[in-house]
Amino acid sequence: MERNGHDARVWLALAAVYVVWGSTYLGIAIAIQTLPPMTSGGLRFVAAALVLGTVLLVRAVPLRMRWKEFGGAALVGLLLLAGGNGMVAVAEQHISSGLAALLVASTPLWLIVLRTVFRDRPHVLTLAGVLVGFAGVAFLSLRGGGASGSGVGITIVLLGSLSWSVGSFISPRIPMPKNPFVASTVEMAVGGVALLVMGLVQGERLHLAEVSWQSWTALAYLVLVGSLVGFTSYIWLLGHAPISLVSTYAYVNPVVAVLLGMAVLAEPVTAAMLVAGVLIVVGVALVVSTERRGRPATPPEEEAPAGPGRVTASQPAVEP
Repeated sequence: MERNGHDARVWLALAAVYVVWGSTYLGIAIAIQTLPPMTSGGLRFVAAALVLGTVLLVRAVPLRMRWKEFGGAALVGLLLLAGGNGMVAVAEQHISSGLAALLVASTPLWLIVLRTVFRDRPHVLTLAGVLVGFAGVAFLSLRGGGASGSGVGITIVLLGSLSWSVGSFISPRIPMPKNPFVASTVEMAVGGVALLVMGLVQGERLHLAEVSWQSWTALAYLVLVGSLVGFTSYIWLLGHAPISLVSTYAYVNPVVAVLLGMAVLAEPVTAAMLVAGVLIVVGVALVVSTERRGRPATPPEEEAPAGPGRVTASQPAVEP
């Protein structure tokens, strides 16, 4: 299919991905004000899976898959949504949404590290981008994000990013459902149930009378807009726009998240965040741009960078 970077629809869909996925960090921060973090994530993904699964049934999309394919999607869902997104929600109890977004932006860097470990040989500029990006992560971690975060929150979100990276890395290497929407439904269902179980084990309890309307509204936004609108826009873009253009979300989302956190929640932006944020965004931009130039023959679904909310290969993107 021809991919046109000048189509107005492409820019509308790209704007949706920029804003929607960048805004999910703010949505999580508002949701967990009165909702337990893992429980809220579980409710979000189970609800999104039910909505998407219903749409697939109404449109008569075949849901049959081999057990190996179901198992592959389930494993990826655990790594991305329970281990990745779930940890972002837990971390945002301790750090600002903007700081979380900056740290999650390091996910493409982790993917290059995994490729190097498994004897892939990235371009020298790709490795340079990794070094620059991780310098930003190290600087932010050592400085603790100033008034915007704590060491505990930073550690949790970095572990979540690593879990997301592992899930994204293995997804094109294991059996997965052929239809990306079917794969996403399985991933969200399994990841959501896992988060609900993890919440129960950790002692989280949902007291409906204590949940504010703001948290319910944020949760609804995460389900309907974050998980469905953003996801659908991204999948459409993969078939209608150059992947080099689509992949720019990887370094636009954290900027959007920081700005929204400042505007809505009055989150402070420290000097450490600014310096580290520039290093991380520059590093990711260098990695993404170099990878796109060096792999022109790779199918678009195999080159899309992953990040809390996005994925590679047969597994579609899911936002933070």
